[in-house]
Amino acid sequence: MEYTENLPQLTAEEIRVLGSLMEKAKTTPDYYPMTINSLTAACNQKTSRKPVVNYDEQTVTLTLDSLKRKGLISTATGGSSRAVKFKHNFAIVFPLLPAEVALISLLFLRGPQTPGELNTNSGRMHEFENLDEVTAMLEKLSQDQPAYVRALPRRPGQKEQRYYHLFSGEHTADLDFPDDASGTQPVSGGLEARVAELESELAAVKEKLEALYSQLM
Repeated sequence: MEYTENLPQLTAEEIRVLGSLMEKAKTTPDYYPMTINSLTAACNQKTSRKPVVNYDEQTVTLTLDSLKRKGLISTATGGSSRAVKFKHNFAIVFPLLPAEVALISLLFLRGPQTPGELNTNSGRMHEFENLDEVTAMLEKLSQDQPAYVRALPRRPGQKEQRYYHLFSGEHTADLDFPDDASGTQPVSGGLEARVAELESELAAVKEKLEALYSQLM
């Protein structure tokens, strides 16, 4: 496994799958750990994702196998469901606070963002007291050994710097998606979060119905 400053270097697929698990652990705990079906839906959300992707279940399965070999995810069994479910081990592997994990997961799923954008987008995962707290935490993450994030140069006319995660190395061009990369118009924060939550819940309900149908047959 390749490392930059002792961080594992992850593929785009690994970043998306891991980030989705990290997000859903906080935003939809009733449906976590996650099955392959619900995790695939989470990866392919058209909201709260940049860029939007269209992974099939085989891609997600192969990516989970890779993440498991790296110790970043594990399986969970038991309960009424016979389906294998998956959970992330990010906070176990890296000694970070829940608020820091929330920021990194947002960078995993949405690409480079300013402290203001992260503060706006973090509400369902962690409630920061103010923008200064977000900025201070990003500075800490950039100065940790190893560093987890790095600041990008300011865009022309932009007051805030954007930050990106270092789990894909220093290749900022690969992470710096344009604003219209998803091909969709921006959605207001509250509506966007609700749509994402409903997509995840719908996938979970579908799984339960399929399991019930297979038992009846």
